[in-house]
Amino acid sequence: MATTPISFEAPEEAVPEAGRRGEHDVVGLGIIIAAVLLFVANGSSVLHDFVRSLMTGVRPQDPMLGTALILNIALLLFGWRRYVDLTREVGQRRVAEEMAHKLAHTDPLTGCLNRRSIGPALQEMICTARATGHEVVAMMMDLDNFKRSNDAHGHQAGDAVLLQTAQRIRALLPDRSIMARLGGDEFAFAAIYDPDHVEAIDRLMMRLNDSVARPLEIDGLVLEVTASIGLANTVPSDTGDAAALAELLLHRADLAMYQAKKAGRNRYFWFEQNMESELRFRSELERGIREGIPRGEFVPYYEKQVDLDTGKLTGFEMLARWKSPRHGLLSPELFIPIAEEIGLISELSESLIRQALRDARDWDPRLTLSVNISPLQLRDPWFAQKLLKLLVEANFPPHRLDIEITETCLHENIGVVRTLITSLKNQGIRISLDDFGTGYSSLAQLRTLPFDQIKIDRFFVSTLGKSKDSGTIIEAISSLGKGMDLPITAEGIESPEVLDELGKYGSFKGQGYLYGQPEDAESVRAMLANSNLLPRAPVAPAAEPVELPRSATA
Repeated sequence: MATTPISFEAPEEAVPEAGRRGEHDVVGLGIIIAAVLLFVANGSSVLHDFVRSLMTGVRPQDPMLGTALILNIALLLFGWRRYVDLTREVGQRRVAEEMAHKLAHTDPLTGCLNRRSIGPALQEMICTARATGHEVVAMMMDLDNFKRSNDAHGHQAGDAVLLQTAQRIRALLPDRSIMARLGGDEFAFAAIYDPDHVEAIDRLMMRLNDSVARPLEIDGLVLEVTASIGLANTVPSDTGDAAALAELLLHRADLAMYQAKKAGRNRYFWFEQNMESELRFRSELERGIREGIPRGEFVPYYEKQVDLDTGKLTGFEMLARWKSPRHGLLSPELFIPIAEEIGLISELSESLIRQALRDARDWDPRLTLSVNISPLQLRDPWFAQKLLKLLVEANFPPHRLDIEITETCLHENIGVVRTLITSLKNQGIRISLDDFGTGYSSLAQLRTLPFDQIKIDRFFVSTLGKSKDSGTIIEAISSLGKGMDLPITAEGIESPEVLDELGKYGSFKGQGYLYGQPEDAESVRAMLANSNLLPRAPVAPAAEPVELPRSATA
């Protein structure tokens, strides 16, 4: 890979004038030179007479010249002392100024450039590349799930991860590349390359991803992080200004990095023009989410849950929908990840649960309401209290509410999840383990955590009859449920063939498009009314049958 001499150090700026005067004190040096000249001019004659007078005790021929000689020597010593002291002071000041200059332009933890200096350094690199007929590639990198690891193991471990990661990257970058830490776990780096050998950059990115993904050992802990990288180069540049082009490259590399994260992390993406429009669309969605929550644009839809043995309706699962004034009805796959990233998932979820509890309290009391909880909500220590407050506001019986937690939550926050489950169970709320078979739960966790049911992930159900592995997994889960006395719900039943196959493995509850598409509150209410499952007044749960006295039955 071709490179040109681009310094890894921070770009040089004007050093304060005090440091530019040089290492020497001009005044002190002038005094010394003058004293030396006087000494040379008068010393030969005066010194002989002065020494003779000291040895013989005879009065000097010219006492004034002797006094002048002594003053000349004193002036020489004074000038030398001044020169040494001031030269040392100037040197110390210059060192301090250079240190301040370095701190202002580099990251103190990793020694890389910082956000302030990456722009000028990239401009210089672009100018140098143009002069030699080469191109520049800018790269933005973000460590995947770094914050979670940092919170779990402490900031000291997080700093060690950043430092070792920076060292691994620096070891792989071409000579004279530039590298900056922009803040947190975000890095930017750039290199000059030959446009006829762009594949060399792809090879470099693969090595970078592999290097960063290698386990890190820090104080006895083995930590694993990965990196998402975005790239942009100067080949399709539409500006001649180096400063504007440097800013554009970093912006485009940032867009490409976002795409790498969106595609699954631990990979790299080159910038493409359509990413600009995707960013505008995402920004529009973010703004729409912020404005749509207080406007009530997010509404619950309900999917039927059925007892497969009897065919009777047992309840509904709440699914989020966005009635966007601009884009129409949007599915949660589009807006839920964005709401999580911008920190609005709790507000959005609470709004939907509040509406769903109001809707479901008028249903037949035998019908349950299932609600999915985001993993981010489980990090909120007040989540259980918030949920109980919503139940009280809606006057909704806790035993009719089923909270669904994914397996991923168990892997990330097992201690927090255990506390949360215990708190909710104590209030009578049911807890289900959702998407079973796709995460990290173990038999030990299933035994120690008081789940009320297991939900098989829709992937295994929908591929029944097509994949032998899916049948094997469902059979194993069915046996596990029987052994642990846990009811099982199968998601994704979309055809009679899948329903028939599922019946071979035991008794299940089920849900899926075979029983109808998810519907809004009004449609569900009308359907329940037609099925006599919408009592006019709240109905108390059915009591256990009581045997009457014989005389009363006569």
